[in-house]
Amino acid sequence: MVMDIGYTNRTVVKHFLLEGLMYTGEHPSLFFLIFLLIYSITLTGNLFILLTVGSDPHLRSPMYHFLGHLSFLDACLSTVTVPKVLAGLLTQGGKVISFQGCAVQLYCFHFLASTECFLYTVMAYDRYLAICQPLRYPVAMHRRACATLAGITWATGALHSATHTSLTFRLPYCGPRRVAYFFCDIPPVLKLACADTTVNELVTLANIGVVAAGCLTLIVTSYVFILAAVLRMRTAEGRRRAFSTCSAHFTVVLLYYLPPVCIYLQPRSRGVGAGAPAVFYTIVTPMLNPFIYTLRNREVKRALRRLLCGGCGEPLAGSPPG
Repeated sequence: MVMDIGYTNRTVVKHFLLEGLMYTGEHPSLFFLIFLLIYSITLTGNLFILLTVGSDPHLRSPMYHFLGHLSFLDACLSTVTVPKVLAGLLTQGGKVISFQGCAVQLYCFHFLASTECFLYTVMAYDRYLAICQPLRYPVAMHRRACATLAGITWATGALHSATHTSLTFRLPYCGPRRVAYFFCDIPPVLKLACADTTVNELVTLANIGVVAAGCLTLIVTSYVFILAAVLRMRTAEGRRRAFSTCSAHFTVVLLYYLPPVCIYLQPRSRGVGAGAPAVFYTIVTPMLNPFIYTLRNREVKRALRRLLCGGCGEPLAGSPPG
């Protein structure tokens, strides 16, 4: 009965049972429809952003290049968790996940989440250069530089996730199989290990804490400089455009960073009832991001109208730019 899948030759657990989210078991059909609606809106909204950014010649600046990456990450991040939640709401068998499937889900989740974390930092740096150093901006953020920065975020996210996944699944799992959560994440899975997990918990807390704190520090520092530069602008229109663009990004950053802080700073408090913060940044935030960026950005709104009705979103002659 011993399994050897590259993690440990002492692993005997073949599958786990995801307990899901608190209260959803009382009205599974209702919650199935709610999550299905959220997932559909998430995929549709992010698909429209991807199509808009990819097809509109007016959206060729680095900011929209990174926005395309963000939309793709949001759609994938939601896909890693929501379909399994939906399956678990339909049947009890839908809550079962294989040992290998659990490892894949954990890797994909942390790969996408950490890549998004790094991408937010790059987007903040892009806004800093555009607003605080406009003369240097075209030279510093040319097409090859944008592609390189985006590639670095993806590669770093993959390495970061591989480290955590290998540390988690090198442990033996030979007893309990019920994961007190709605997807395979590090803290609830570690609780099922048949070995001491103190080192894993410390590494997880230190690694994720350092990465998140470092990225958030860089983002906040960038926006301090951006705010100072915006307040020095002489025209009200310039200040409005800068605030409109940057406020959308900063709102998304807050929605993304606050829930994980509640989760990973208290790894031992993890349980079915602790899933609410994770639902927000894994399911709700990817749905909100397209709306935040389109509602706060005139260029994206006009480009979206052009995409949907073939040029009817073009500004009238003499109208001010967004």
